[in-house]
Amino acid sequence: MSSVFSKIISKEIPADILYEDDLCLAFRDINPQAPVHFLVIPKNVIESMAGLTAEDEEVVGRCLIVASRVAAEQGLVNGYRLIANTLEDGGQEVPHLHFHVLGGRKLRWPPG
Repeated sequence: MSSVFSKIISKEIPADILYEDDLCLAFRDINPQAPVHFLVIPKNVIESMAGLTAEDEEVVGRCLIVASRVAAEQGLVNGYRLIANTLEDGGQEVPHLHFHVLGGRKLRWPPG
């Protein structure tokens, strides 16, 4: 069964795409938790941070570069938070690695 992110990648579900290349995709979160909230996902399915292997280094590195680039394009010059919820206790709801980028206001700590 494919996840909602796989359906966004294949264009079965529309998304407000901010960036796309051969390895990853960035798009606005449909339930934003900050004035700026977007996700960066690898196009190939990696279920979570817990399942990363050495073979994932290029795509995960690319996702982090894209997160930084899109954050700058979105005007997050005063900073932002990058989050990868991992597995059930980490709050991961979709079994596809994704990075949340949140900003546009002062973020509190601890988050949860």
